[in-house]
Amino acid sequence: MGKIASASNKIGYKIPLTEIMLLMVAIFWGTSYGLTKDALVYTSVLIFVAIRFSITFLCMLPVVIRDFRRGLNKDWKVAVPTGAILAAIFFCEVYGVFHTSASKAAFLISLSVILTAFAELIINKRRITNALLMMTLVSVLGVLLLTSSEGAALALNKGDYFILMAALLRALMVTFTKRVAEGKVITTSTLTAIQSLVVVSISLFLAFVFQPLSEISMPTSIGFWLIMAYLVIFCTLFAFYIQNYAVRKTSPTRVSLLMGSEPLFGAIFAIIWLNESLSALQMMGGD
Repeated sequence: MGKIASASNKIGYKIPLTEIMLLMVAIFWGTSYGLTKDALVYTSVLIFVAIRFSITFLCMLPVVIRDFRRGLNKDWKVAVPTGAILAAIFFCEVYGVFHTSASKAAFLISLSVILTAFAELIINKRRITNALLMMTLVSVLGVLLLTSSEGAALALNKGDYFILMAALLRALMVTFTKRVAEGKVITTSTLTAIQSLVVVSISLFLAFVFQPLSEISMPTSIGFWLIMAYLVIFCTLFAFYIQNYAVRKTSPTRVSLLMGSEPLFGAIFAIIWLNESLSALQMMGGD
């Protein structure tokens, strides 16, 4: 019995819980592109982002207050700059989805995997491996095929450029979070919550500065709020908590690689939900 229990414990220990949770994040994030495109029918990009992250912050506030009272967040200030990067990511992603197809956005954002590897390379002064170089070349070729059209070899629109910038910022986000949060006294819940608060603050500031007051209002559609509930619970609360947790437990590059299946789920969902389509050449580029 003791040997069986020991073997069971060993098997249980080997279950890649972090990896499984990251795969779930990839699935949820893959569905978020199509749903975001639907939600933007009811409101502007800045208000959409502000609503999503304000709900996220309010949901996590009780836990954050508890953690502060227990003295677990002495280094809470490290979350502020990562929140600014997160805000930039979402502005680029949402603007990108608004101006391009959800399926193409899901594929283009996958470049963050390669960009994260290079970000680690620069920060940690590591040598470029042949495998990394090959992955980069294959990814660039994939983007060229994905963004091709019948009459041109390369057809990037405004939305595609926004998504590519979001991919670059994602790489910076996971690498920078690893660097500033490692060894610091701050809980993952607080890290996620403060990031959300920073996103809300920047979104509202930009909305009041650049949008007419008549456009700053709360959507009333039930469809919008059902989408928002899904995005907040699964694509924000769960996803960013797991990402922040995982990046503190393993390398940023591994986190990005494990979520590399996000584009596949995004394309499948966009084709089913929005009736989008990709040419055979573009599907080949996405693969």
